[in-house]
Amino acid sequence: AQVVESGGGLVQAGESLRLTCAAPGFNQYAVGWFRQALGKGRELVAVINFDGVGAYYADSVKGRFAISRDSAASAVYLQMSNLNVGDTAVYYCNAYYAATYQGQTPGNYWGQGTQVTVSS
Repeated sequence: AQVVESGGGLVQAGESLRLTCAAPGFNQYAVGWFRQALGKGRELVAVINFDGVGAYYADSVKGRFAISRDSAASAVYLQMSNLNVGDTAVYYCNAYYAATYQGQTPGNYWGQGTQVTVSS
């Protein structure tokens, strides 16, 4: 199985973007969005359980980002609002080895990522 990210781009601060993770075969697993800024390590941004009910957000994006999923489309979305320069990074999605993320570690299903660049 493999995931494919899309939807990145260049936007100005304050604008919005929606990222899409095509994740066929992962409807029964938690899926997370991660990001890696230039020169920094990869960090978890948000993760959602298999049923779309439970979700976690990093403090830096709470209130601005929303993760959701559509099982019929085998897709997980990351709606990003009020973007700032600090959100500039390559964004990746990845599936966990479990239906819920609590106490679990992400799997090894990294896609190629999608670049998000926010200008001031």
